[in-house]
Order: sequence, then structure tokens, then C-alpha cells
Amino acid sequence: MKNRHLLCPLAAATALALAGCGLLPGDEGTRTVNVWLMRDSVSEDFLQRFTADYEAQHEGVELKFTFQEWTGIGKKVTEAIRGQGGPDVIEVGNTQVAQYADTDKLYDLTLESVRDLGSEDWLPGLAEPGRIGGTQYGIPWYAANRVVIYHKDLFAQAGLTKPPATRAQWLDDTEKLNRNGSQGIYLAGQDWYTLAGFIWDEGGQLAEDKGSEWTGALDSPAALRGMDFYKNLQSLGSGPKNADEQTPPQAEVFAQGDVAQIIATPSAVAAITKANPGLKDKLGFFPIPGKKAGQPCAVFTGGSDLIVPENAPERNAAIEVVKALAGEKWQTELARAMNYVPNKTSLASVVEGQEATAVMAVGAARGKATPNSPQWADVEAANPIKPYMTAVLQGEDPKEAAEAASARITEALAE
Repeated sequence: MKNRHLLCPLAAATALALAGCGLLPGDEGTRTVNVWLMRDSVSEDFLQRFTADYEAQHEGVELKFTFQEWTGIGKKVTEAIRGQGGPDVIEVGNTQVAQYADTDKLYDLTLESVRDLGSEDWLPGLAEPGRIGGTQYGIPWYAANRVVIYHKDLFAQAGLTKPPATRAQWLDDTEKLNRNGSQGIYLAGQDWYTLAGFIWDEGGQLAEDKGSEWTGALDSPAALRGMDFYKNLQSLGSGPKNADEQTPPQAEVFAQGDVAQIIATPSAVAAITKANPGLKDKLGFFPIPGKKAGQPCAVFTGGSDLIVPENAPERNAAIEVVKALAGEKWQTELARAMNYVPNKTSLASVVEGQEATAVMAVGAARGKATPNSPQWADVEAANPIKPYMTAVLQGEDPKEAAEAASARITEALAE
């Protein structure tokens, strides 16, 4: 490890530009690998440890990290991969890989995926959106997904000693919890990521790739069954039918103390306990139940993949950095440091001591991502799924509402 980090310490007010002081005299021939990461994706301590370890083992390689903001990142990454001399490694949202791959400016990492990284064991919700037309462009890095956060005291008052194991039992338990002034569950009417999980659990899809075109699929029998379950569950609380989980923020609603359950990522706990510190030791977690015991519900997997642009000035060195970040050692370190789900199902045991993260990992094994179309962002921008959900919850014919929403999805994906 070179002593340059002692000359150029990290500063929280900067963009954590570790190794960003430039090269010291006498460093001719040193290769600098420029890595773009997203704001708050890793801690300063993790990055320091990774950099020290990596540079010690790779003579002549320096790592320079720059943090980017999520707002406006799509345009910035697209310009970088189309230009000259851009970053060597870029962290991107797992569902963004398709739009960047559509530029034909990403490097094919299929060989490394199979030969070096054990791709057969990757979480499907990270691996699948990184694979376009059979080519792996995105290397899974970390994941997070929704779980059920519950109020232990309200469960005990209802005589419930353990979380439900199936969706049917979940409905029964939630009905028992929906009493004495308490809500069995707070579920907003337009929480479409949660709906997607129910649709996938039934074998349905949000949209299907027909080979030459993508078409909306909310009107399939399986997708309609998923919506029907959502409607039944949503009715066991007082969540608004015409708003999403941020209007109002469901963590703040839960913090009031009379809600038994919400569906959220464990990161919601910080907001809950900030609003109501008294709930700190009263929160429990369980995977969203599936149709069968022992098989949790499919869930939307959020998280990040790592990509290498074709124009990366230090492409070979960049690939080695990606392999290190996605390998077992640093996956373990990252998961424990940041409470993320590691990129492989076989690594789930490394977070066993972290209750909420371990529960996430159980669900992540059956995780999925949104349709792998470069135009999916256009669907989310207009998002016909949200008004479709409200229409069904307010009593409109589910089939007709689903057909109309599917048509709008098809139109957006064709642009």
C-alpha cells in the first residue's frame, strides 16, 4: 500500500474521492482505475479497507473513487460510455443495465461471469437484469428487497406467537390484527413493487418479451390473481387506495404505534424509530409469505450491478476490480458493513447475525426485477400500474382495468 493516502486523507465533505490526490512523483507507469459509485452505497471505512487491500495486492494500480448522485445519473452514464476516456467501472441500478446495454457501449463480461465469479449462484433479481440477449453486461454487486416489518406487541395481543408461513395464513393473521383500533396492515393502494411480487408468485409478469416486441401482461389470469390477493390484503387496513407508500410515508404511519405490519425494506426502521424511539425493541421481521410454506413470496430486488464501458481506458484492470468487489471476500465485508444482501444465495449465511438482513436474504433468493427492456424507464415515468391498482381497489372491473393498463405498457415499451 502506498503512503499517498496519508498525504491525501478522506474528507466527508468531498465526494469521497479516495485516491483522488493524483499521482506522486516517481509513479510513472502506475495505472489509475476510475470507479464511479453512487452516493451512500458504501461507507468510508469500507472503501478505505478495500482500497488498501486491493492496492497492496496489485502493484502499479491505483483506485480513484468518485461518488455520483442518483438524480440525473442516466444521462450522465450514457454520455460517459459514449465519450472518450470516461470511468473504468460504474455502479448502476440493476434495472438500468438494459438501457445502457442498448447503446452497444458496454463490455461483454460473460466469460468472467462464468469462469471467475460463479454466476450460476447469483441472485436472480441482480443477474437477470444484467443479462441482455444472453450476454452478461452487469455484474451483481448488492441487493435489498422488501420484507414484512411487524409490531411484536400487537402480534402478542392478538395471540399470534410466530409469523405466518403462507399467504393464506397471512390473511387470517392480518384479519385478527385488524381490531381494537389497530390496523392489521398499512398497505397503500399504489405500492406496485409489492404487487409485482404477488403477480410473479402466481406465475405472471408485468410485461412479456414476445421476441420482436414487449407487451403488457397485467391482464393475464396469473397477474389478475396477484392483484386479487393484493386487494384482499389491502382491505385489512386503512391505507389510501389512490396513493403510494410515500404519500404519506408509511414508516411515519407505522411509527404511530397502531399499525401491526408494513411491507418495506429494513431501511425503513431508521425513520420509524426516529419518529417513535419507543418502538426500537418492538420490531420484528419476516419474509413476505408465499403460497406454500417454506417458499417465500417472490419479491422485487433492488440493488446495483457493476458495468465496464467499452471505452474504459484501463479496461483490463477495471475487470479485475469488478471481480474483487463481486467476489466472496468483499461481498462478505460489504454485506456486514452496509446491511446489504450479498450477490450469491450461498453467501446468505454471512448475515445470519443481522436479523433484518437475514430475512431479506431469504426473500432475495426468489427475487426478480422489472422487465428487461431499455424502455421500461418510460413505463415507470408514466406508470399506468398505479391508476390500474386504484381502479381495482375502488371497485372497477379488474379485467377491463388490467387490459387498459397493459395496452399503455405495450405502447410505452414500443417507443
